[in-house]
Amino acid sequence: MTNFRQITATSIVQAFLELKANKLRTFLSLLGITIGIFCIISVLTVLDSLKNSIQKDMATLGSDVLYIGRWPWMDDGGEYKWWEYWRRPGMTPRDVRAIESQVPDAATATLCLTTRRLTVKYRDMELSSIAGYAVMTFFDKVQNIDIQLGRYLSTSELDGGNNSVVLGYAVYMNLFPGNIDPLGKSVTFLGRRFNVVGVMKKAGQNMAGFDYDNSVVFPYYAAASLLDLKSNNIDPLLAVKAAPGKNIDEVKYEVAGVLRRTRKVRPGEPDNFAINQLSQVSERLNLIFGTIDVVAWFIGGLSLLVGAFGIANIMFVTVKERTRIIGLKKAIGARRSSILLEFLLEAVALSMIGGLIGIAVVVVIGVIVSYAFDFEVIMSFSNFLIGIFASIFVGVLAGITPAISASKLDPVVAIRTH
Repeated sequence: MTNFRQITATSIVQAFLELKANKLRTFLSLLGITIGIFCIISVLTVLDSLKNSIQKDMATLGSDVLYIGRWPWMDDGGEYKWWEYWRRPGMTPRDVRAIESQVPDAATATLCLTTRRLTVKYRDMELSSIAGYAVMTFFDKVQNIDIQLGRYLSTSELDGGNNSVVLGYAVYMNLFPGNIDPLGKSVTFLGRRFNVVGVMKKAGQNMAGFDYDNSVVFPYYAAASLLDLKSNNIDPLLAVKAAPGKNIDEVKYEVAGVLRRTRKVRPGEPDNFAINQLSQVSERLNLIFGTIDVVAWFIGGLSLLVGAFGIANIMFVTVKERTRIIGLKKAIGARRSSILLEFLLEAVALSMIGGLIGIAVVVVIGVIVSYAFDFEVIMSFSNFLIGIFASIFVGVLAGITPAISASKLDPVVAIRTH
């Protein structure tokens, strides 16, 4: 055991001496290992971070919510027949009431009409390309809207179509700079003045497509008096939340039946609506992530292969340079296994240096991204272990042949080598 430790320590020292003596040659040889490990670990880190973000969105939005409208989120593996979806009738309050009264496994049902590119004004301040979410009651329960200032829209305001509005965080910050209290102030959009009753917390865009920071939330019935709801350019979204403990697939089946009856879809005819779930998005993303993962391993594997040839080249040169030393060691009793282990460990040490540099680069970039873009980068210890074990494997692969050739040298011939 002591002998193994001595050989390991000697091999690590020799690896660093090799780096010091031949900086450029060694650096270029290790570059392949560094790039390979960087490719693999960076992609694994990005995928873990994206999956973590998706899981947070799923937890916030709920995997127990159905989103129903004209457009399916996925193409079901066939052609996306947009011309048919575009002609479908939009969702209405009548559909909401039908679900509330006929689907006992549904906890809540609500409607959201999204209007894009609103221009919102306050005095001489003006913002364009703002999303407007005209909603019915219970929308805040389905979407878990958090309020930072003031309050959310009351039931009486929603049912009565009052001119009340809740501002998104970015809208508030831009319309009311300098910490001006927005509550009670009036903003103008859709040609009407709306009284500000609250401001939402900073949230960002979620998987369902809602960007609350750059939006305003106001009553559906207020929008109904200002917009042509029969237009095909208007596509209200019906959201149904399953009751606690109820199977979402069973709720989906019940909702589909109720909507077919309410919308008078004849037996045998296809649905004139699309029922979407966040799980559809996450499943499709998992397939994409799997493909990216394979591509990353392929690219990283090629880089590691190039790096392995580089380290093998270093080790062959090292064996040649130390031929006399190897002969002397064998002449005084060094075993072939000791010589083999010494050079093999040196190759592994060199490979690990390249791998650790690649991991260090991933960590630095991850920290920068986390602070600069407000995106949580997941630094997984298991991913780092993958990088380390990959480096060890490449080191063994690159060093085994030179190590064997060194261990087989004849001591007499080796000593006489100049």
